[in-house]
Amino acid sequence: MTVTNEAAGSKAGSAAGDKRRSSLAPRLVFGGVVLALVLGGTYYWLSTRGLESTDDAYTDGTAITIAPKVAGYVVKLAVSDNTRVKAGDTILEIDPRDYLVARDKALATEQLAEAQLMSARTNLEIARVRYPADLASAEATVASAKASYAKAHADLLRQQKVDPRATTQQQVDAARQADESAAAALKDAEAKLKTAQLVEQNIATAEAQVKQLEAQVASAKADYDQAVLNLGYTHVTAPADGWVTKRNVELGNYLQPGQSLFSLVSPQVWVTANFKESQLTDMRPGQHVKIDIDAYPDLDVEGHVDSIQMGSGSRFTAFPAENATGNFVKIVQRVPVKIVIDKGLDADHPLPLGLSVEPEVEVK
Repeated sequence: MTVTNEAAGSKAGSAAGDKRRSSLAPRLVFGGVVLALVLGGTYYWLSTRGLESTDDAYTDGTAITIAPKVAGYVVKLAVSDNTRVKAGDTILEIDPRDYLVARDKALATEQLAEAQLMSARTNLEIARVRYPADLASAEATVASAKASYAKAHADLLRQQKVDPRATTQQQVDAARQADESAAAALKDAEAKLKTAQLVEQNIATAEAQVKQLEAQVASAKADYDQAVLNLGYTHVTAPADGWVTKRNVELGNYLQPGQSLFSLVSPQVWVTANFKESQLTDMRPGQHVKIDIDAYPDLDVEGHVDSIQMGSGSRFTAFPAENATGNFVKIVQRVPVKIVIDKGLDADHPLPLGLSVEPEVEVK
C-alpha cells in the first residue's frame, strides 16, 4: 500500500512538472520574438538615424539645344544618333554659296565706300586751300574793278565837260560805254566776292561730306563683318563635349534660323532629389550622399549635397497655388536638392538624364 501511494505521488509530480514546462515554452518563444523585435528595431533606428532619403529623384544635367543661325540646305552631316562629340567638332555644314556671294558683294561695297571717302578727304584738303585763295582773288578783282570804274567814270566826266567843238560824239559815246562796262565789271566782281566770302561754309560742306562717307564706310564694314559671320554660321560646330540626342535633321534638309536640330547632353550629370520640407531641417550643402541607381544597382555611387533650391517645386509651376483663396488644405511640399556625384561612375556606365535614383543623405 505504501509503495503504491509513493508511485502515484511520483506520477502526479512528473505530470505537474510536464504541465509547467509546456506552459513555459510559449512564453519563452513570445519573449524571444519580442526581444528580437526590440533588438531589430533598435538596430534599425541606430543605423538609419541621421539619414534622409527619397525615391522622388532622378539624374539631371545640361542639355544644349543646337539650332542654326542661318538658312540653307544641309550639305554635310557629321553626326548620327547618340554620337559622342567634343567641343569644336564639326556637326553639320549648310550650303555656303549664297553667303560667299553676299560676302564678296559686301566687300566690294566697302571698297567703293573707302574710295569715295579717300576722294572726299582729298577734296577737303583742296577746299581748305582753294576757298581762302578764291577769296583773296575775288577781293583783288574787286579792287581792280573799282579802279577801272573810277578811271572810266572820270574819263566820261571829262568828256562831258569838254567843249563839244573840242571833241566828237564818238569819243563821248566811247567814254560812256567804258564807264558802263567798268560799272558792270565792278558789280560782277562784288557778286563773286560775296560767294568767295563763304569760306567757312564751303569748308564745312566738304567736312560734312567726309563725315557722311566715313559713316558709309563704317556701315559697309559692318555689313561685310555680318556677311563674314553669316558665312561662318554655315559651319556648325559643337559648343561643348556631349552626346547627340533627339536628332531631327537629315542630309539635304532645308533649315531655318532657330530651328531645333537636336540636343547635346553634356557629360556632367548630377542628381535632382525632391525632398519633403520636413526632411530639410538638418540638411546642409556639403553633406555626404549615398546614391542608389535603379539602372545600375551594383554601382557604389557617392556624392554630396551641392545646394538647396530657394523655393518648392509647386512655387515655380506655371500655375502656382493660391492658398489665400477658398478652403485651405495643407499639403507637404517638396523642395529640389542638387546632389553632385563625386565617385562611383565609369565610362562603361553612362548616366542618361531622367534615370530614377534613390539618394540617402547623412544629415548628422
